[in-house]
Amino acid sequence: MSKSKKMWMMAAILFCGLGFVGCGNNDTKQQPKEENKQVVDNKVDAAACDAAVADYLVNVIGKNYVEGELCIPSPFVISADYGNPEDVKVWGDFWVFNYNQSGDTLKTVSGGSHPGLMHLKKTDKGMEVTSFEVVEDGAGNLESAKRIFGDQYEAFHEVNSNQEKRESIRLQFIADYVKKNNLPAKMVQDYGWPAVALPE
Repeated sequence: MSKSKKMWMMAAILFCGLGFVGCGNNDTKQQPKEENKQVVDNKVDAAACDAAVADYLVNVIGKNYVEGELCIPSPFVISADYGNPEDVKVWGDFWVFNYNQSGDTLKTVSGGSHPGLMHLKKTDKGMEVTSFEVVEDGAGNLESAKRIFGDQYEAFHEVNSNQEKRESIRLQFIADYVKKNNLPAKMVQDYGWPAVALPE
């Protein structure tokens, strides 16, 4: 093989090698974009968390009560931490009630309050509740509430101990549910109490 042919082949190999290195560099430049996309995808949607909490109240907690035609959650959120998609924390005074509809009135069948801390996780199907730390009843109530709510305890206590505020919140959740589902209900009535008009 002549010297000129050898030089030509060396040049061709060098050129091809540079071409491969160039492609590798392009892949490296694209990598951060893919990582950035993953970071965006891991952001937690607060509305999706609210929906997961409501679903848990209806399909897990609400099932433990005497069944009604409708199950309406009233999840009053005190605070939330969306920083970790693997463990989103939602503190709240969570209420759920079952109702039967009679004319334009929703009659309360059963339900109650479940204050505490819900842990949620982002999955392929969206957000879901993975565990629920519930404030204890009876003697352990105050201690467990302070442990679970921490520096949010006063905000929780303000809502939990104020019956008028709790009822106002519950009525608004019922009214929102009625509007969303196009129900012909205008009143709600707890057992042994007169019917109360839902807010407009």
